[in-house]
Amino acid sequence: MKQKISIGCDHGAVALKTALLEILGGEYEISDDGTFGNESVDYPDFAEKVCSDVLSGKASFGVLLCTTGIGMSIAANKIAGIRAALCHNADCAKFSRLHNNANVICMGAKYVPPALAAEMVRIFAETQFEGGRHERRVCKFTAFERLH
Repeated sequence: MKQKISIGCDHGAVALKTALLEILGGEYEISDDGTFGNESVDYPDFAEKVCSDVLSGKASFGVLLCTTGIGMSIAANKIAGIRAALCHNADCAKFSRLHNNANVICMGAKYVPPALAAEMVRIFAETQFEGGRHERRVCKFTAFERLH
């Protein structure tokens, strides 16, 4: 059974999202939450859609793309239960899952070419949370959602 992914982007990353859909379409079941054109849109709207898919279980994890990846990661991390990681290389993708139990990967189209983005999604999908000492740390920052 194919792993389910939810992907979303703003106008600055439509080309990267389109490339990822083409590269990864046969490997994963992908829900495309937009945007679909180059007209200016507000990235938080797409972060919310993808994160809702992750939290509801509709997707195993999310992929968020914008020009730098920064805005998407900030927006996603405002949603309780989301652990979004801004990644620029394969090592970041691996350790965001391994040590931080991230459930959304964010990338910037300005910095990450399609082949690398696809590699990072694959690594993110295949890497399991290590737990152990990292579990304690993840629990601590997850508790921040209840405190502030």
